[in-house]
Amino acid sequence: MKLQNESIDIVDDTESKKDHLFLTENSVLRYLTFSALYLAQGIPEGITYFAIPAWLAMNNKTPVEIASFVAVIGIPWSFKVLIAPLMDRFTILSMGRKRPWVIFGQLGLIVSFLAIGLVHDPLNNLNGLMIAGFFISFFGAFQDVATDGMVIDVVPINEQARANGLMWGTKIIGTSLSVVIGTSLINILGFTIAISSLSIAVAFIILVPIFFRERPGEKIMPWMAGEASDDSKKAQLGSWKEIFKSLFKVIILPSTIIMGIATVISGTMYGLIDTLLPIFTIQELGWTNTSFSQVYSITTLVGGFFGMFAGGALVDFFGDKKMILIYLIITTLLIGGFALLPDFWKNDTFVFGFILLYYLFYTFLCIAMFAASMKLCWQVVAATQFTLFMALSNMGRAVGSGLVGTFKEMMSWDYVLIITAISPLLTIVFIKFINFKKQRETINQFKI
Repeated sequence: MKLQNESIDIVDDTESKKDHLFLTENSVLRYLTFSALYLAQGIPEGITYFAIPAWLAMNNKTPVEIASFVAVIGIPWSFKVLIAPLMDRFTILSMGRKRPWVIFGQLGLIVSFLAIGLVHDPLNNLNGLMIAGFFISFFGAFQDVATDGMVIDVVPINEQARANGLMWGTKIIGTSLSVVIGTSLINILGFTIAISSLSIAVAFIILVPIFFRERPGEKIMPWMAGEASDDSKKAQLGSWKEIFKSLFKVIILPSTIIMGIATVISGTMYGLIDTLLPIFTIQELGWTNTSFSQVYSITTLVGGFFGMFAGGALVDFFGDKKMILIYLIITTLLIGGFALLPDFWKNDTFVFGFILLYYLFYTFLCIAMFAASMKLCWQVVAATQFTLFMALSNMGRAVGSGLVGTFKEMMSWDYVLIITAISPLLTIVFIKFINFKKQRETINQFKI
């Protein structure tokens, strides 16, 4: 009898240990998993959005050519709103609601990232570079939609701000490291070897969604043992009619509409600054692509580090809305102040300070905006609704990126920067009208 009891205890201990490998059961595992997946997004983004544009600027490509490249690779991020309903409607439920899509997106990201390194004569083949960059962004967006949907599914609301801080901070760190390492490798070893080397790190991260499951009892792979959990079955909608009916109910709420407008405007600012900085510093201030990548890496690393450990905590302590408004005010003053002080642009320390402060508050703002957007979502269509917010932001980002070349041909850099500072100022106006409490109360009354 004693031996039987001991064997039961051993089985119980084994099951208890296994429970720690499920995202719904282990907060540390949730943070590590989502941080790793965001790191996988950050590495190719650093190359496509910053290292390649800086490299093109260093090789005397025009602002219009560079802005066109950035705008094209930004387009798939606006398509996320078309991808998300597919994920809410179809999945291998026995593997989890979003995990199969995360694995698929990560696999596509690996292949497409390898492919851009194979573009022949990339400096004189911008069309080829754009096409390869487009597919990197497409699969990056795919993985991003699935990851965000899984976050809303398995992370409790009271942990979402902290999770967003870690995720976004990790992505920023991955982006910044890939910029400085990628730029050095491109200059030393050439474009193809540099990209191939960095793609190895992205490839390893696919092991994370493969080995860690969403809920107890689910399959690791389709051919293995396991079944869909009751929670997944309840949350999964069975028809397109249910999905779009549910989505319509939540997107017509006032706070959803206001947040959508705010994300478009703030996204325009992100696109303008991210595209403007490598062109401005290299072609106007005389920096090299190496010096830009080093400054970008240092400043975004600082932003990512503080974002990981302070971004979510500040939102938890002071509230989403208050912190978003503070970050927007500071960002407006930063960009506007820099625009009005052109005599200081030749001072590298002054420019470095501006970039450092911008990316610090940019990181904090993104964390707060993401956490706030998640709070406005209804779980049954969370992937689609949250993706709608992010697609609108990326739409604004693509527009902002494309406008840099046009603005620069029409006016000087100080006026381009002043126009950029209007974006966060307008965002403030809309954020003030969002009512999170009323939105949650309304959503809680919804029936599937």
